[in-house]
Amino acid sequence: YTISVTLEGGSGRASVESPAKLHFDETGKCWATIVWSSPNFDYMKVDGQRYDPISTEGNSTFELPVPVFDRKLTVFADTTAMSTPHEIEYALRFDSGTIQSAS
Repeated sequence: YTISVTLEGGSGRASVESPAKLHFDETGKCWATIVWSSPNFDYMKVDGQRYDPISTEGNSTFELPVPVFDRKLTVFADTTAMSTPHEIEYALRFDSGTIQSAS
């Protein structure tokens, strides 16, 4: 599946690809593949749980749980683009009305 995702927060320079890939695991938990516009994110946190990148090639890419649709989900992303790493607060919003079957 794919879903439209919007990003708020940070300096406004970073963005994420939309639509994002969406899948459900064997327990029915929903996951999204978040691809940043930058290779400089080394981890993300959702509900206090740390997630490391799933790829070391290209822009930073993460598999994150999607506990809510149509509401802001607060996430933290650690960027290494500054002189010292910084955790930055963002909000992701997954629009359930845009879910489509991936071709």
